[in-house]
Amino acid sequence: MKIPLAMLVGVAVLTVSACAMRPAAGETDTAQTGSGLDPAALQSALDAVRDAGMTGVYMEVRDGDRVWSGTAGVADVTSGEAIGPDMVHRVGSITKTFIAAAIMQQVEQGRIGLDTPIGDYLPHLVPGERGAQITVRMLLNNTSGLAEHLPYSFPSLAAFFGGTQLSSESLDKHQFTQFDPVELIGMGVSAPPATRAPGATPGVYSNTNYFLLGELLEQVTGTAFETYVAEKVIGRAGLEHTAFPDGPTLTVAHPRMYERLFGMIDPPRDYSVYNMSWAMPGAGLVSTMADLNRFYRMLLGGHIVSRESLAQMQRTVPVIALDGTRIEYGLGLHRVRTPGGQTFWGHDGSVFGAQALSLTSADGTRQMSVATNLVRWNEIGPDGKPKPHPIDDALATLYRIAMGGE
Repeated sequence: MKIPLAMLVGVAVLTVSACAMRPAAGETDTAQTGSGLDPAALQSALDAVRDAGMTGVYMEVRDGDRVWSGTAGVADVTSGEAIGPDMVHRVGSITKTFIAAAIMQQVEQGRIGLDTPIGDYLPHLVPGERGAQITVRMLLNNTSGLAEHLPYSFPSLAAFFGGTQLSSESLDKHQFTQFDPVELIGMGVSAPPATRAPGATPGVYSNTNYFLLGELLEQVTGTAFETYVAEKVIGRAGLEHTAFPDGPTLTVAHPRMYERLFGMIDPPRDYSVYNMSWAMPGAGLVSTMADLNRFYRMLLGGHIVSRESLAQMQRTVPVIALDGTRIEYGLGLHRVRTPGGQTFWGHDGSVFGAQALSLTSADGTRQMSVATNLVRWNEIGPDGKPKPHPIDDALATLYRIAMGGE
């Protein structure tokens, strides 16, 4: 599940309780100059997010060789424990960039063809004509037309996808469910197509695509996709606090993760203990804000995939996100354009109780990674759409300042 990138410049919820300026890591491969950081402005913006109703928020902002990190609010509403800037977080669909990078490494080695039909690799999962028409590239950029599995695996969330039911029933039922990835793929493949034909644009965002990419990675590498990504992507980037958790409980310091489900859960419920097999190849990673900034810095600096592969990843097409907005989507990368004309690359993500956003400017000088531990705070209006909330405006201001805007 994803937060709307359309709300990128209008969804910020943070309050700084701790901040620091320090040199960036020496191995940074981005330009070492920038427009500067304004700790007071960032502090004020974080405070405004907290004051607007956010439970807790934390972030790291980089500009050239300077780094600022901050937190606001609480990690646990019961104990009142403050969020720490180095806590790990479920980062949702940011995972897709890691999977895409792994696929591109295999493309570079000649084991995967970007424009090869997925049916050539996994005919038992996408059989017949569709398997012959849907390419690996279409899975990566969400133009395959394969439906999202979530309205079938979590039927009480069907309203997200044009249905009428919206409740927490499925969330609670599947807290400890170990889903079979092949079963989830089957749900998406057997459902009515999301687009008129494979490759048609705009594409439609679907986690089914990334479950197939996980299966593809396992077939061509002979190892679990989690193991390959850990060794060849996470390891190559030098990330120390990023991993696919091996159980529903996180064993390192993390905030509690509160889901409100647009007012359907009141007070918000803690879903920080959850079996993530429903999303693992597309949204299963945990990470820190510092690790996310380092990952995108290394990726966009050409240290995880080749420059040629990166160019492929940055070829975007229009895609309809799960919230109905249109985004510019490449191969596991979003392109985001600010009102001031800057281009940023990265991804956002949301799972039950947690959301995160990580963006890096095209010239590499500016980075922002931010996470909140309360999600879907808006009430639903009579028109069936989320009603505006003060958190939205506060987050918009925070993002704008963090991205170097006035």
